[in-house]
Amino acid sequence: MTVAIRPAAALNQIPADRWVRIIPVTIIVYIIAYMDRVNIGFAMAGGMNEALHLSLFASGMSAGIFFWGYLLLQWPGGHIAEHGSAKRFIEWSIVAWTVISLLTAWVRTGPELLVMRFLLGVAEGGVFPAILVLVGNWFPQRELGRANALFLISLPLSAAISSPVSGWIVAHYSWRGLFVFEGLASFALLFVWAPLICDRPEDAKWLSPEERDYLLRTLAAERVAKVAALADEGAATRAYARLLGDKHLWLMVAIYLCYSAATFGYLFWLPSIVKTGTGVNLTSVGWLSAVPLFASVAGVYGFGALSDRTGNRRLYCAIALASFGICFWATTLFPARVWVSYGLLVLAGLFLKAMQSPYWSLPSLLFSPGVSGGARGIINGIGNIGGFAGPVLVGWLARRSGNTQSGVTAICIVSVVAGVITMLLPRSTSGTAAPRSTAPK
Repeated sequence: MTVAIRPAAALNQIPADRWVRIIPVTIIVYIIAYMDRVNIGFAMAGGMNEALHLSLFASGMSAGIFFWGYLLLQWPGGHIAEHGSAKRFIEWSIVAWTVISLLTAWVRTGPELLVMRFLLGVAEGGVFPAILVLVGNWFPQRELGRANALFLISLPLSAAISSPVSGWIVAHYSWRGLFVFEGLASFALLFVWAPLICDRPEDAKWLSPEERDYLLRTLAAERVAKVAALADEGAATRAYARLLGDKHLWLMVAIYLCYSAATFGYLFWLPSIVKTGTGVNLTSVGWLSAVPLFASVAGVYGFGALSDRTGNRRLYCAIALASFGICFWATTLFPARVWVSYGLLVLAGLFLKAMQSPYWSLPSLLFSPGVSGGARGIINGIGNIGGFAGPVLVGWLARRSGNTQSGVTAICIVSVVAGVITMLLPRSTSGTAAPRSTAPK
């Protein structure tokens, strides 16, 4: 197929309906999904531990066990999205986590809470890689960093929006009311997702001819430039076997393990850290916890745009990871100066999610189209086990030391280590060499 190369001025005149139709809906869906995941931190601070007789270690386990369930559908979710329908897969995922969120409101014991958290992880497990595949179906490489950044804004934005709301709900209706609210909000998603989303540009009747032509030609050319799509099931099996032997896949997994441990250690314990440090009521804790997360929104988009401009995905991942670790660790240096420590918490929040947008642009540079969706699932699934380790590590060290300072130091070290590992990725991720791909010979 012959592909015309358009000048930048011509590209700027192409309609951009995909930006206002696809991205906002994915953001809304993941805001609610992410809210379900992290709001247990407010339930913990709002009386759940006492009601269910949970120790600090058990609280960390309840927060973290989500990620063992989350692991199960990562690869299947990415594979189904790439070779089938991301839209249908996500619809059924929404139904499942709606039911589980509502049931969590009626747990009576610690073991029941553990079961519900694990099942919630299973229900949400394939959604993230499926959405990344969906975004990749709609945005060429020259736009993908910004598109991923806008979608990934949903992660800090969900926590930022939900923090004051969660604090208010727990303060006025108890921690059980929080899970009821989340379940009802999740159900409402179905009325947004189903009518507005299409899996691919060729399925969308609302696209203008100019935009459809641009997308189909550009995306097809990118696929051909990297490697031809895998032709049969045997080729797919060989490609996945080769993928699993690729050292770059495991470097990506190691980076995301460390990142998840640091990030979720920060998020799950942030309300408790703010409450202990400031002594304010839970509604005020919600507002104070929201500020670092609003700062995260600027970090996610800013680092995504910078990595698009330079093409150096690797460098901006490393800077974000190391900067978060250093800033969060610095909060432990001023125990008597509450608002100085809080200011550093906000600065750490700026870098909290900033690595996400350049990071999730890397799989399409490192792996072939036929397996890149599955690669995203493997990375996200195994990497998110760090989300179990981070909260548990902070809870365990807090129980031993009597405060959260040692746990904070530990996850800060982990984040800096992730930044160092990032720089071991190949030159193709720094914008200075042609993309490599994991493809069958």
